[in-house]
Amino acid sequence: MDINLLLKAYRYMSQVKAMADTYEANRSICKYVHSTSRGHEAIQLATAFQLHPTDFVSPYYRDESLILGLGFTPYQQMLQLLAKGDDIFTGGREYYSHPNYRGTDKPTIIHQSSATGMQVIPTTGIAQGIQYKESQASPNPSQGGALKSSNFLEPFKSKGSEVPPCGGFRGAIVICSLGDASMTEGEVSEAFQFAVLKQLPIIYLVQDNNWGISVTAAEARAMNAYEFVAGFKGMNRVQVDGSDFEASYSVMKEVCEFVRRERKPYLVHAQVPLLGHHTSGVRKEHYRTEEDWLKHLAHDPNAKLRKKLLERGISESELVNMEKEASKLVTQDFAKAVAAADPDPATVEDHVFAPTPVNEEKGERNPAGSEKIIMVDAALFAIREIMEQHPEAILYGQDVGKRLGGVFREAATLADQFGEHRVFNTAIQEAYVVGSAVGMSAVGLKPIVEVQFGDYIYPGFNQLVTEVSKSCYLTCGKFPVSMILRVPVGAYGGGGPYHSGSVETTVLSIKGLKVAYPSNAADMKGLMKAAYYDPNPVVMLEHKGLYWSKVPGTEDAKTPEPSKDYILPFGKANIVLHAGKVRIEQGESCVIITYGMGVYWAKAAAKNFSQQIEVVDLRTLFPLDEELIFERVRLHGKCLVLTEEQQNNSFAEALAGRISKNCFQSLDAAVEVLGALNLPAVPMNIGLEQAMLPNAQKVTDVLKRILIS
Repeated sequence: MDINLLLKAYRYMSQVKAMADTYEANRSICKYVHSTSRGHEAIQLATAFQLHPTDFVSPYYRDESLILGLGFTPYQQMLQLLAKGDDIFTGGREYYSHPNYRGTDKPTIIHQSSATGMQVIPTTGIAQGIQYKESQASPNPSQGGALKSSNFLEPFKSKGSEVPPCGGFRGAIVICSLGDASMTEGEVSEAFQFAVLKQLPIIYLVQDNNWGISVTAAEARAMNAYEFVAGFKGMNRVQVDGSDFEASYSVMKEVCEFVRRERKPYLVHAQVPLLGHHTSGVRKEHYRTEEDWLKHLAHDPNAKLRKKLLERGISESELVNMEKEASKLVTQDFAKAVAAADPDPATVEDHVFAPTPVNEEKGERNPAGSEKIIMVDAALFAIREIMEQHPEAILYGQDVGKRLGGVFREAATLADQFGEHRVFNTAIQEAYVVGSAVGMSAVGLKPIVEVQFGDYIYPGFNQLVTEVSKSCYLTCGKFPVSMILRVPVGAYGGGGPYHSGSVETTVLSIKGLKVAYPSNAADMKGLMKAAYYDPNPVVMLEHKGLYWSKVPGTEDAKTPEPSKDYILPFGKANIVLHAGKVRIEQGESCVIITYGMGVYWAKAAAKNFSQQIEVVDLRTLFPLDEELIFERVRLHGKCLVLTEEQQNNSFAEALAGRISKNCFQSLDAAVEVLGALNLPAVPMNIGLEQAMLPNAQKVTDVLKRILIS
């Protein structure tokens, strides 16, 4: 091997050793939890040296050597270690060795969470997106037309770089780094399953140091990563001594060249020692014996490479000088980082969302001669128009493909029109469906994904919380996740306990998501368009009882189809029923704040009162049109918040509290809330289901109580 490459590796290893020693000697200054890469240096540097600026890499929290090998300086890493304002990765918001980067000089790094193994699905989504773009980059792809750039890519641009055009990813590889202990996570298996099924150009680098905090491999897993992936047909695999730089470099070179050429997945299992603490907060003396420590120390990559360099004729004095230079650089960089300014507290709310271009209602909501359509078709037509105009739009989920077109026929005909490369089925993998959108978005695609029922969103909850919702904020706006998650919700007709759930409170508990809940076809189409052009993650809650207006009293969910250019911004509620002016002036009116099926219960109940009831349809639950809500409550002085969800601890109760606080001086009565009974599930029997849910009569009874108060 070229001696200059070995010297380069040793220079970095010396820096890493000096960094670890510096952090340990300054524990009171390095107060934020961190891990170092001592013991893992060889395999990490060997990996970094293979990568091109067009590649993607997802380091994990022990990958400081990999980050150095990519060209980031100790100073840049130390700014993150100390949570400083000039931290180029996250502006002081993330842990050490949690980089993200979008530029033209180094591989792209998407947001990395600290949730063990959770990065594997988003990173596999990158490879999925690269494969899709490569397949469509040829002049005459089989279906759908060649993928080309569009204005949709604007939100993804950052200073000095942008998402490459389709051909720009050809030959790019994706590396996902993780520890062997994370292999037991179920979501890792979901990613592996998809990678081998689709034969994606990704390398899973598994660094096995035999420890998962204080748990040994023998305690926690029946096999190592190399043995485990033998069960995934189509996954290439290799093992290497990750403490030996030459062996690691040779293996990584061969594997990277193979994946660049063959475009197939690979797992590299690297055995490495753990020479530092698990983290600065979980120190090795708490759980490791001296014997454990000495066994690992015998495989120190630094010492091994130093010995090889001496054997290759490099003098002791030259190595000592290199070590001194590394120590000097680290000392200077650390002092500079310590002196750097902390983040400005005024910036703490920056970058929760990327700016959306959709700020006003446009297009014709009710064109002359337009026929009425049902809600399910409104969504279908909106997505069809989006896919006709934007080749980067893709749709996937369970059973949405060509044979069925969705269990509610909400994707019917789309695969026929746009091809099965753009509209396709997935396995029963809610976590993968949700999390892969992170990676797809990072390469400039716009995924529209679906979970079949609200009750099935929970397996995807990890990805929504750890990856999707936090990406924009923790990357300071570099990686907003532009995706739409469609979720059919709601109860009617005996759907039972696992097909009838309302999940808005659960979803709204995650900050960093936008949430829509249309109640009619026109809103469905306008909000779907707004969701597409929004560069942030959007959850579309779609009441399956309103899809076809089969529930008595929901005929108004059918509306004339809006024009193709119709778009409805988020955060704009709508007054769907007005109270009489005289009733309002006499203090004999009440406003109902509601959404979804609640709109129809409210309108039906209003018929029992003479011009006394106003109904406000929220349309989006976040952002929320607080301005209109507070204005109407102050006007009427009486308010009912109506929801289909179980009432206790719900979004509706939280909203009622906010209304009470902001409208206190205008209220003539306490703000009331009506929701479903507080049961753990919607029962199957239709009579029991109806007993649980609100209805027009229950709303009427509450309104009578409010109006006489």
